[in-house]
Amino acid sequence: MNILIFLVPAALLLGLLGLIGFLWSLRTGQYDDLEGAAERILFDENEPEQDERKD
Repeated sequence: MNILIFLVPAALLLGLLGLIGFLWSLRTGQYDDLEGAAERILFDENEPEQDERKD
C-alpha cells in the first residue's frame, strides 16, 4: 500500500506533462492544417519545364 504514495503523484505528474504538451501543440498551430499533408503527397512539387523552342 505504501507504493501508492509514489505511484499516484507520478501518474498525476505524467498526466500534467501530457496536458501541457497538448496545450503547447495547440498554441503553436500544430493542428491548423490537417488535410494539407495528406493532399500534398498527391501533387508533384516540381512541374516539368516546358520547351520554349516550340515551332
